Amino acid sequence: MGQGQQEQVATSLSGAVGEEISASLAPVDAALERLYPGDPGTRQPVHTVYVPGDAFAADTIRSWGDQALAALDEHAPDAASFAAALGLSDDLAEPVHARVRAKLEREPIEDLRVDFEDGYQGEDEDRDAARAARLIAEAYENGTAAPYMGIRMKCMEAAVRDRGIRTLDIFLTGLMNAGGLPGGLVLTLPKVTYPEQVAAMVRLLEAFEKAHGLEPGRIGFEIQIETSQAILAADGTATVARMIQAAEGRATGLHYGTFDYSACLGVSAAYQASDHPAADHAKAIMQVAAAGTGVRVSDGSTNVLPVGPTAKVHDAWRLHYGLTRRALARAYYQGWDMHPGHIPTRYAAVFAFYREGFEQAAGRLARYANRAGGDVMDEPATAKALSGYLLRGLDCGALDIAEVAKLSGLTRADLEGFAAPRRGDLTPSAR
Repeated sequence: MGQGQQEQVATSLSGAVGEEISASLAPVDAALERLYPGDPGTRQPVHTVYVPGDAFAADTIRSWGDQALAALDEHAPDAASFAAALGLSDDLAEPVHARVRAKLEREPIEDLRVDFEDGYQGEDEDRDAARAARLIAEAYENGTAAPYMGIRMKCMEAAVRDRGIRTLDIFLTGLMNAGGLPGGLVLTLPKVTYPEQVAAMVRLLEAFEKAHGLEPGRIGFEIQIETSQAILAADGTATVARMIQAAEGRATGLHYGTFDYSACLGVSAAYQASDHPAADHAKAIMQVAAAGTGVRVSDGSTNVLPVGPTAKVHDAWRLHYGLTRRALARAYYQGWDMHPGHIPTRYAAVFAFYREGFEQAAGRLARYANRAGGDVMDEPATAKALSGYLLRGLDCGALDIAEVAKLSGLTRADLEGFAAPRRGDLTPSAR
């Protein structure tokens, strides 16, 4: 065969066969794009802090940071004592402690929800909702806001439905009157039992967007999973999967409610925790239902508070640290924090998780990007996981782009490219 000539290979099927198959699968192709768009590629906060609507103030974020720093100063004033309390290795002790302190000074809360549900004890909800809108708008204006902020309204059950709708209306209207909806706005719909309640939230937000001339779909929301019926419906189907579809693209997260869900199943109070088998089952269903949809899963919280003498604080810290590390290993990259004393161990667990594995992850991704081989044969799906791991570490402050680039030779744009490959692309991308 002459140079430049291509070898002819024999086939048996006409082009019409492929065309017919493509035509028959067109609805499936469209459904894949609509139902499973993939991760949005935006930053996911490592935690959500809930503050009652009657207690939320202009200085809440800074106050939580200061209280967390004071707890460190009192109960673990240096890297060695902090590492000893949590069981950190010697090589992680100093960098984790230093980064935790820097985080508490710079950005103590990544996601804050002003609570008008279980935690709310105020006497004038209209006033408190309006005040929350004003304070959040001012925080975004003056640069003191958390990256994500919003409210948790009351649920769509009949007894509190009208109150929840009114509070949400007051809050969103207040934001609009103060200059518009902030980019970091997050809303949480609690105690969802039926997909129809999610659909009702969609109609509510559609009406608000229309009233203010907002782009359709501008406002999203989280679905809080706190009832057994939200996991398994009476007909045996996975309700949470139907809820995601009922949200019509507006669902941003599924948040596990540790104590309401446990109580719903009859778990004794002493055993209500995020590592209970019932909790693992619920979160596994949530995780599978959300995979590929762009909806993210959040773990719940612990109600064991790090208060009192140092020995008691250390016990609570070890518990919280262990639960957070456990969740991270199971790909639950977000959780709830209920007290300022939880913040140091939240960040310690997150930072240790990313710092102890980033050298290996960066090296593997570098070899994959350069087709260099190695002792592990990685595929595009693994490259996606490796880059996502590094990006999450960068977003929260566990890692710096300079140290990641030094080990991987990759820029953040490179990492983002690997984290969001084209659907069905099985070929490693060249740098």
